[in-house]
Amino acid sequence: MTTDLDDVVGSIAAELATWAERGEVATYIPQLAHVDPARFGLAVITAAGTTHLAGDADVAFSIQSVSKVFTLTLALGKVGDALWRRVGREPSGNPFNSIVQLEAEKGIPRNPFINAGAIVVTDTLLAGHAPKEAIGEILRFVRHLADDDEIFIDDAVARSETATGHRNVALANYMRAFGNLDHDPALTLGVYFHQCAIAMSCRQLAAAGRYLALDGRHPTAGGRVVSSERARRINALMLTCGHYDGSGDFAFRVGVPAKSGVGGGILAVAPGKASIAVWSPGLNRVGNSLLGSIALEKLVKATGWSIFGP
Repeated sequence: MTTDLDDVVGSIAAELATWAERGEVATYIPQLAHVDPARFGLAVITAAGTTHLAGDADVAFSIQSVSKVFTLTLALGKVGDALWRRVGREPSGNPFNSIVQLEAEKGIPRNPFINAGAIVVTDTLLAGHAPKEAIGEILRFVRHLADDDEIFIDDAVARSETATGHRNVALANYMRAFGNLDHDPALTLGVYFHQCAIAMSCRQLAAAGRYLALDGRHPTAGGRVVSSERARRINALMLTCGHYDGSGDFAFRVGVPAKSGVGGGILAVAPGKASIAVWSPGLNRVGNSLLGSIALEKLVKATGWSIFGP
């Protein structure tokens, strides 16, 4: 199995290296516009702990919205199911930064993986903390999950997001007007922008996601990160909402829980089988990694890891 996976991962990376169409790098966050669109990394860490890498799997990149998986996990650990009074659990059917549904739904975001929902989740983590303390807690949690203290926050990306995140400012203020943000929007957004600026490699990201492939258990520290029920529910949200208005198509073509980010990264989970991270900065029309999505489709087809059967 080890040799087979090495071959599969290597062949996918080799094939996609020849593709001319790579999508468009995100430019609305200026710092991301400088990333080389030719980059591609893939990492697979199995439930048994074997690691399989290809391409730029050890190059750090901005994980952006992939961070929402980790902050959701942290927030559920703090407030439990009370979180769902402030955030829904349904696919949005709209772009990740849309404000449209907040008007009709009285400031309650449709799910925790669109920007509005993730901002509410971050607001929950800010309770009782100064922003700097909340940022530190998030970073320590991600380092704990990956068992890797080299993970860091890219301050240049955080500054870039702060300077240009006007739509997120609008979302936060709108929810504050409906009473669904407990803190000054500037404070919550300060934490949110830094959370999105966490930089990790595919190897580190796959390691951090392993608890979701292992029924909520931490693979190296022992004990549980979350209960098995909560791990299943986070995975369910990743499957139905993890790719914004492209979530249905991703589930149809790939068939595993996954969360994308506009930095070009995707964290995918094959429950009981493996944690997978892929990075290709060019995005498709709905803001998900173009080649990353294709790579995962090829990987799942080759391994039979779709949750719907081989």
